[in-house]
Amino acid sequence: MVDRLANSEANTRRISIVENCFGAAGQPLTIPGRVLIGEGVLTKLCRKKPKARQFFLFNDILVYGNIVIQKKKYNKQHIIPLENVTIDSIQDEGDLRNGWLIKTPTKSFAVYAATATEKSEWMNHINKCVSDLLSKSGKTPSNEHAAVWVPDSEATVCMRCQKAKFTPVNRRHHCRKCGFVVCGPCSEKRFLLPSQSSKPVRICDFCYDLLSTGEMTACQSTRSDSYSQSPKSSPNDVSDDDEDEDSSD
Repeated sequence: MVDRLANSEANTRRISIVENCFGAAGQPLTIPGRVLIGEGVLTKLCRKKPKARQFFLFNDILVYGNIVIQKKKYNKQHIIPLENVTIDSIQDEGDLRNGWLIKTPTKSFAVYAATATEKSEWMNHINKCVSDLLSKSGKTPSNEHAAVWVPDSEATVCMRCQKAKFTPVNRRHHCRKCGFVVCGPCSEKRFLLPSQSSKPVRICDFCYDLLSTGEMTACQSTRSDSYSQSPKSSPNDVSDDDEDEDSSD
């Protein structure tokens, strides 16, 4: 069915509409063989709080962006090659329901659908697209993915030293290797993680020591990739690292 749609006028028109919604700031999306599989609004668990994002699933990429005007205008376009994607279901916790993890070597995050049926459809379609791509290319699924960042609201103190309390002066940082929320003194070092950046990125002292000695696998977070509570925000909680992450995320 996807092959039949690839060169259809309806598919070309749908992709053109998506391009126009992102405007000149978005990247062109029309290429031979690309098919728009589906679209919808998902709640993305961002670093400060959950936020609605518009997602578009193509047969080779996943695209999402901020909603400016629903079905008319989106910005801050993100494009994720599906060949690098793996997904895992998340158990329901409080207000966060019908979720799953989207994991890539560059960035990993949680999203939530409005209903269990919608979640099932999204996950099935993504898995089918990834499977088809890998089958055609002969590649194996990616076994490396960036850590899922712990939301700011889940840490009132540094998750490494367990002492430093976060305040407007003592800001939160995220370790790019384990995803923990850490204080400045516990994350002063930088390390090159080629899958995430061409420049050395902030990591916590614990991960730095393990990476420096070659014990990379031991550096993975011991927490589960799920969230035990609904995010709560406080006007006095100030986060750092916005220059490294999309400011809205």
